[in-house]
Amino acid sequence: MLSIYNTLTGKKEPFHPLQPTTVRMYVCGVTVYDYCHIGHARSALVFDVMRRYLEFTGYQVVFVKNFTDVDDKIIKRANERGVSCDVITAEFIEAYYQDMRKLGIRRATNEPKATEHMAEIIDLVRTLIQKGLAYQVDGDVYFQVEKYQAYGRLSKRKLEDLQAGARVEVDERKRHPMDFALWKSSKPGEPSWPSPWGPGRPGWHIECSAMSMRHLGETFDIHGGGMDLIFPHHENEIAQSCGATGKEFARYWVHNGFVQINQEKMSKSLGNFFTIREIFEKSEWSVEVTREILRYFLLSTQYRGPLDFSDQSLREAKNALNGFYDLFKRLAEPGLGSVETDGETDMEIGFTRESFRMGMDDDLNTPVVLAEFQRLKSEVNKSLSQGLSTEARKSARDEFRSLGNVLGLFQLDKWQFGLIRMDSERRPSAGNAPGFASTLFSDAEVQRKVDERVEAKKTKDFKRADEIRSELKSHGIVIEDKPDGTSRWKR
Repeated sequence: MLSIYNTLTGKKEPFHPLQPTTVRMYVCGVTVYDYCHIGHARSALVFDVMRRYLEFTGYQVVFVKNFTDVDDKIIKRANERGVSCDVITAEFIEAYYQDMRKLGIRRATNEPKATEHMAEIIDLVRTLIQKGLAYQVDGDVYFQVEKYQAYGRLSKRKLEDLQAGARVEVDERKRHPMDFALWKSSKPGEPSWPSPWGPGRPGWHIECSAMSMRHLGETFDIHGGGMDLIFPHHENEIAQSCGATGKEFARYWVHNGFVQINQEKMSKSLGNFFTIREIFEKSEWSVEVTREILRYFLLSTQYRGPLDFSDQSLREAKNALNGFYDLFKRLAEPGLGSVETDGETDMEIGFTRESFRMGMDDDLNTPVVLAEFQRLKSEVNKSLSQGLSTEARKSARDEFRSLGNVLGLFQLDKWQFGLIRMDSERRPSAGNAPGFASTLFSDAEVQRKVDERVEAKKTKDFKRADEIRSELKSHGIVIEDKPDGTSRWKR
């Protein structure tokens, strides 16, 4: 049974959806004023894999992921360019879709925009005022946090501690420093909508409450997002949603960890802020290959922990995938096997299938799953060396493809082999993504080296033979000596 770490309770819990066969899940999407970065990629991938696994286990998933398309940052960017906010949001929504397609992230069931839900937002604000949980000041409406007794239960913070350490702009009109805006009165040059409190626009937090309840109901199964959203965004969502309905809002709160760049927190101020499109543009590999490299890398760490993004990490992911695709090349060849070897392979496949379910059921423990794939790769390679039938080879490849599809891996028929290295002229610097560069001998060059090594061994020039082996190894090429004196090689 699937267990999920619930931020609300601080522990792993067995997952039981409200409806036996359907999971309703909401994930906070991007504010569309700039290109998506690698942190967005991680969050998108985590919930893409969660959705895929839920569907793999038989659930129907109603997945909602929003766009925040009215916000201070959007207004600022529009003013800088001298265009309307609609122009900015349309540009970056399309850019978002381009990035997600490259990453292999599936579209959500519904992808609502805040600006398309003004009626729901206004109704929700009105309800909070009527219940005495919100108040109006000069065209602005604020949520009164002291009126919601459970405030702080998600972030495990007490209101008095939050007040003491508050880093919010002083507004004497507020009844409490932590009161947050539900509706903001319009200012010159800003987009606005009519409301009972005058023209204005919604606060950030109320948008997600209104959109999620509109598409999933007042209570739904999973609410997700990055760890940076726990406070104040998700804390405020809980307060206003539960306050308005008197019901639990989301039953499981799931948050992914931060991405670091070379062991430093990713930020624009440090100049280590890498967009998804930069990574793809600088890759030496096809979009499809780069996609699997990034997905393998992002899944190599359990989603709740921090993740360090570096050239070395990408190099390791590419080289790990080389090993799998080398196996897949061998599996595509016709073979002859024994009943014993085929049976052992079938047994190993069954063990991997069970281990895959156990790993994914343990709060989507993808590093354990990748390790199990590595184990199966090793076992199948052993079977191939002993002889494996064409049917068993196909069965093994199909299993990698089927289980790997949940992670978005092992789906390619054509793979670009080669070791990733970091080119000194393309080292990461401020504003630049890590540099991909391939260091490859052509197949013909490799074969010449291997033939030279075979001749060196025949003449007992073992020093030269070792030099050639070491040279090829440094380029990611492994030589396998056969009993008859010949050699085969693989990248």
